[in-house]
Amino acid sequence: MGLIASLKKLFAPGVDLGEVIGSGAKIIDVRSPGEFAGGHVKGAVNIQLNTLSSKIGKFKKDEVLVTCCASGMRSRSARALLQSNGFTKVYNGGSWQGLTKYKR
Repeated sequence: MGLIASLKKLFAPGVDLGEVIGSGAKIIDVRSPGEFAGGHVKGAVNIQLNTLSSKIGKFKKDEVLVTCCASGMRSRSARALLQSNGFTKVYNGGSWQGLTKYKR
């Protein structure tokens, strides 16, 4: 298995992120505001990882969410945090740059 295939399995196993995003998923970028200002996915909401737990009420538990960051590490933590709070439709999108191909 190649590196790209391995990373896709790590971040969103068995999920077509293009389909998930195309169907209206909300993208949560958990990088710092400065990182976000330097570039982000169109339509993404910027909520820094260390403040996500206090802002979890902004989302509905049945909402489809995709987390992203610079490399996929913080977004994986964000996904775990959301799941531990009862969110069932949350996916780790990995790097925000990788998600830009799905947004118009």
